[in-house]
Amino acid sequence: MRFRQKSQNVETVDVSPLIDMVFILLIFFMVTTTFVKDMNLEINRPSAASASLASTKVLRVYIDSSAEVYIDNQPVKLWAIQSKLRDLLRTSTEKSVLVITDSDIAVNVLIDVVDEVRMSGAKDVAVSTTKEMG
Repeated sequence: MRFRQKSQNVETVDVSPLIDMVFILLIFFMVTTTFVKDMNLEINRPSAASASLASTKVLRVYIDSSAEVYIDNQPVKLWAIQSKLRDLLRTSTEKSVLVITDSDIAVNVLIDVVDEVRMSGAKDVAVSTTKEMG
């Protein structure tokens, strides 16, 4: 009689693909997460009696006391506002823009910025006041 030796098949689970997937998902979620950051500009906002609180999902355009325009913490020239906002509004779910301005800004500068924002495709354009920002 011949006896066959039983083969010992020990199945091991390779977890390295699982670890790779977890790290890929972690990196994906870290990159796609957006954070709302207010710029640290010295702006004296005008006040209004009919002010209401602004949503945190709106895009913010800043005009400082020297009439410089900022979008996403980057200075933007007046002629480049449309293209920059078009790109941002394309990926945004809410098509609203909040213009945060200094109270000493000339009205023609504010009107030029608001016109550029409207021509970029924003549905709602608002100007920030002291009461809106809290």
